[in-house]
Amino acid sequence: MPSHALTGVTRRRDSAPTAAPPTPIPIPHPVTHIAIHGAAGYTGQELLRILAGHPEVSVVQVTSGSFEGRAVGEVFPGLATFYDLRFAGRDAVPPAAAEVVFLGLPHGEAMAAVPPLLAAGKRVIDLSADFRLQDPTAYPTWYQRAHTAPELLATFAYGLTEWCREEVREARAVANPGCYPTGALLAVLPALAADLADPTTLIIDAKSGVSGAGVKATETTHFVQANESLKAYRVAHHQHTPEIEQMAARVAGRPITLSFTPHLVPMNRGIATTAYAALRPGVTEDAVRQVYAERYAEAPFVRLLPVGHFPDTAQVRGSNQCHLQVVVDERTRRLIMLSAIDNLVKGASGQAVHNLNVMMGWPETTGLGAPPVVP
Repeated sequence: MPSHALTGVTRRRDSAPTAAPPTPIPIPHPVTHIAIHGAAGYTGQELLRILAGHPEVSVVQVTSGSFEGRAVGEVFPGLATFYDLRFAGRDAVPPAAAEVVFLGLPHGEAMAAVPPLLAAGKRVIDLSADFRLQDPTAYPTWYQRAHTAPELLATFAYGLTEWCREEVREARAVANPGCYPTGALLAVLPALAADLADPTTLIIDAKSGVSGAGVKATETTHFVQANESLKAYRVAHHQHTPEIEQMAARVAGRPITLSFTPHLVPMNRGIATTAYAALRPGVTEDAVRQVYAERYAEAPFVRLLPVGHFPDTAQVRGSNQCHLQVVVDERTRRLIMLSAIDNLVKGASGQAVHNLNVMMGWPETTGLGAPPVVP
């Protein structure tokens, strides 16, 4: 009798039927449990959107001072099929299972929330400004309040991932950068690190969509005030200035004082940054491009555009990408550095998830691979 095979049974010549080996029972993939405190703002909603597609995590708690008791899907209908959660109150304690807590709280509130979280053994990623500046005396000047947990400032790694990756990897707490500093620093740091330009001449001009001002409407961000209008604000005293200076000085190896001017533009999201500095003698555009290309060669979210192409906020919208361009103006001998990011993704929640991936040892692009939404 010829040999032949049947499903689940192998029949051989002169042998009894033999059962196939049992199918192994799959082991559930372990996930990291996440809490998001202050999840009802723009950055909290963006975190929920990104984490809905993240294979390594499960969101187990969301809090809000405005929507306590309401379902996530009721407040954010687009997320209804992704989350079966209700908002807890703003003072809710994270469940024991939550290993990482994202803080999307207003500036000034995170410094009170962080100490008990760290004491409970949680990892913390703070999207507010409360732990970004290492000098506690700077907070009254730039944020009009004293820092109530200065002893914890050194605990936080600054979360500009492409430049602070190793610190983030070892940290239990990360201060996620501001949206303006992210766009500005990614554009200027390679030039400062390689001493291509004079840092004392650095000028940064940036323009942001209205979502950068937060979810709460103000007289400035009300539709009839912001629409069909472009204007500068907080000129010469914007609170992100010392954050940019702090990181720029660290990379340049010397104190830096720069000019930073933000503008509000009538679009929902995005930041376009143009920075200028006097070029060092003998530096060519080819040399500048080589420095930038080499510095970001292993950065999955930063792209130096081809010559003649310029960053466009529409081309990064909804993504964790940063597009860069560098130009040498031979007539003025100035280096012009340009970037475009989505302020809510690369400038906030996407960068926070990037930092989570580095902290947990996952591939950096995990959960962040979605392309831009164009148009």
